[in-house]
Amino acid sequence: MAESIFLSAGVPDPRRGPEFAATADTVAITAAVSALAYVALGRRRIIWGGHPAITPMIFVMCEGMNIDYAEWVTLYQSEFFKDEFPEDNERFRNVVFTERLNNDREASLKLMRQRMFNEHEFKAAVFIGGMGGIIAEYEMFRRLQPRAKVIPVTSTGGASLEVAAKLGEVPPDFRDQRDYVALFHEHLDISVKEERFRVPGDQPVAVEERWRPEH
Repeated sequence: MAESIFLSAGVPDPRRGPEFAATADTVAITAAVSALAYVALGRRRIIWGGHPAITPMIFVMCEGMNIDYAEWVTLYQSEFFKDEFPEDNERFRNVVFTERLNNDREASLKLMRQRMFNEHEFKAAVFIGGMGGIIAEYEMFRRLQPRAKVIPVTSTGGASLEVAAKLGEVPPDFRDQRDYVALFHEHLDISVKEERFRVPGDQPVAVEERWRPEH
């Protein structure tokens, strides 16, 4: 599915990433993730590396939309972090587990990200808050998905600021626009007219055929 969106998001931990936590806005991170879910779910597939703070947010958004969470959301998780997997993993069939490489955290994460980016074609990537892992995901994503759009939501702070710096010039509304629903509708090119579909197979290929009829 060529319209998949990669989500790279996290809430910085002041102990592990004080430099990222210093600029992070936790309320904005939560609002931006919720807004992305609201704009995209039932319209575009969302794929990400199963961050334990993000997974429950996306699931809660799905519950009120009458869509199949397991069909619209795909999580990738490394077996390296098996002891930390959220309970949600056990309830759904949408988790791709990748191999643990010995006792090597970074190598295991690298393998997971390579599979994520090689097994899908992405239209865009959204970077929200986060720490060093988000920068690593950005660098690999740009190399393996060079045609996809990159949206660092710099108003959320954290690693999204460094992603924007690496990109160079970015639209000012990534920093200034706090209406994240409007931001994602515009930059992900998802019309407010688009219907949501319970599963991707119900969604017409032509975008115009997905629009709600005018009354």
